[in-house]
Amino acid sequence: MADSADSLTLVPAGRNMPRHVAIVMDGNGRWAKRRGLPRVIGHQAGVKALERTIDYARDLGIRYLSVYAFSTENWKRAHSEVQGLMGLFRYYLKGKIGQMHRRGARVRFAGQMSAFPDDILSIVESAEEMTRENTAIDVIFCVNYGGRQEILDAIAGLIRSGHEGPVTEDVLRRHLYAPDIPDPDLLIRTGGELRISNFWLWESAYSEYYFSDVYWPDFGREELARALDSYAGRERRYGSA
Repeated sequence: MADSADSLTLVPAGRNMPRHVAIVMDGNGRWAKRRGLPRVIGHQAGVKALERTIDYARDLGIRYLSVYAFSTENWKRAHSEVQGLMGLFRYYLKGKIGQMHRRGARVRFAGQMSAFPDDILSIVESAEEMTRENTAIDVIFCVNYGGRQEILDAIAGLIRSGHEGPVTEDVLRRHLYAPDIPDPDLLIRTGGELRISNFWLWESAYSEYYFSDVYWPDFGREELARALDSYAGRERRYGSA
C-alpha cells in the first residue's frame, strides 16, 4: 500500500493516542511468494516497512514501538532462511542504527539474546549504548522472543533472587525482559492472521488489538493511521463495567 500525504488526515487529531504500540510483522514470506520471489526478498522489503513505520510513529509522538522481529520458534525455519534473517539483522544494526540515533530513537532488545553469535551480541550492545540517552522514541526489537519463555525466565529469575513473601504482579514484573517499558496499549498484527503468536503474553493482558490484512512489506502510513483511528474510537475499561 502506497503512502500519501492525504493519509495523514486519517490520524485522529486531538484524540486518544497510544503510548506504546506493538506490532507482529507478519506476511513477508507470502508477500514474496505472490511475486515469485525468494522469501529473503520479502524480509528485505519488510525492513523497509519497518524503517518508515519507526519514522512515522516517532513523528506522531508514539513513545514506545515494539516489534516482533524474531521468535523463539523461528529457529525451526529452513536453515537458509534463518541465515538470511541473521544477515539482515547484521545489516540493519550496522547500517541503520546511526540514522536512528540521529533521529532521537533509543534502541532496545527483548528476548534470550545469549542464543545469538558473538558478533551480533557485540552490535546489539553497541546499539543500546549509543542510543541510551535518546528520548524521541524507544524502539524495542523482540528477538529470540517468546511470551511463554519470558514468563518462565521471570519465574526462574524470581527463584534465583531468593525472594521471600507474596509473589505479586509487581514482583514478577521486575523479572520480565523489559520491566520498565509500559504495557502495549495497541497491538497490531499484519498479514491477515487473527492471533498474537506468543507475543507479549503477560504485557498484552489489557491491550487493544488491531488485525490488518495487509502483508507487512506493504504496511505504511495509511495502514498505521487506520489502526490508530480504530484505537482512538475505543473505550478502555480494564474489566470495569
